[in-house]
Amino acid sequence: MNLEIFENGAWLPFVFAFLIGLSMLLYAILDGYDLGVGLLSKSVDSDERDRMIASIGPFWDANETWLVLGVGLLLVAFPPAHGIVLTSLYLPVTLMIVALVFRGVSFDFRKKVAPEAQHKWNLVFFWSSLCITLTQGYMVGRFMIGFQSGLIAELFSVFFGMLVVSGYALMGSCWLIMKAEGDLQKKAIKWARNSILLMTLGAVLSSAVAPFVDTRIYDRMFSFPEVTLLIAMPLISMILTLFMLFILKALPLEGDRLSWMPFAISISIFVLGFLGLVYSFYPYIIPGQLKIVDASAAPESLLVILIGTGIVLPFMIGYTTLAYWIFRGKAEDLSYD
Repeated sequence: MNLEIFENGAWLPFVFAFLIGLSMLLYAILDGYDLGVGLLSKSVDSDERDRMIASIGPFWDANETWLVLGVGLLLVAFPPAHGIVLTSLYLPVTLMIVALVFRGVSFDFRKKVAPEAQHKWNLVFFWSSLCITLTQGYMVGRFMIGFQSGLIAELFSVFFGMLVVSGYALMGSCWLIMKAEGDLQKKAIKWARNSILLMTLGAVLSSAVAPFVDTRIYDRMFSFPEVTLLIAMPLISMILTLFMLFILKALPLEGDRLSWMPFAISISIFVLGFLGLVYSFYPYIIPGQLKIVDASAAPESLLVILIGTGIVLPFMIGYTTLAYWIFRGKAEDLSYD
């Protein structure tokens, strides 16, 4: 029986569902912290802003390739699901793309234009980072509830957008704790504490609205044995959050010890949250609407695409790893020479 499943390609849709999930998770982690830095950039002076942006300079554009990979795989491996997603999220996707363009332009223009115009591009960098983050959080919220309509559904999506904004701000703060020194590092510690409070508020608000939304996620949360895993994940996340607060209270330490730990903990919280969401609506590719096996392309097409993905993916992992290895350590002064 297992051999028959392998031969007829029934395993391929699940491989692509895994690859799409992996791409989106890596995007949320890698682009999440640099969007978080953009969210925090408005609250500092020029020199500190340059140091913050220098900390993400070698990585930010490459981080976005994981989003391209995830959306591209969704298009070719699950065309019906891709059509539903983009049709339901046409406006927020458009806003996100426009904001991505403005963010990329402002990243360079903010230092290359005349001094009197730099403030405007700094604002563009901040507002575009905020727009990208909000739209992404809103879209995830809409996806979680199967693109339902109505006031409660919109409230859930907006509150989940707030949760993602605070989560990205936490990631950005923890990144700066690891990459910055002196006063900027101390400010990042304070930002991280505030972000945890805002993230908790976003989680409470979205959780308070969620029971009033018709979603399969909460059906599984109250059935056995699923409830054991779906409760364990948020419980572990809460413990990690409390541990992070303890670490933040102790930082900075002599010799910059443990400055990496808040960032590692924030990644762990993101991974746990992502795994909880995936587990809650499996085996659906669109929660409550479309299953993975029903939305997939033909096995022959998936096999060809898998070969191409197998060639591209190691290069993406390789250059990402190499970039982070080369530019490890503390951020240096920003230079466009």
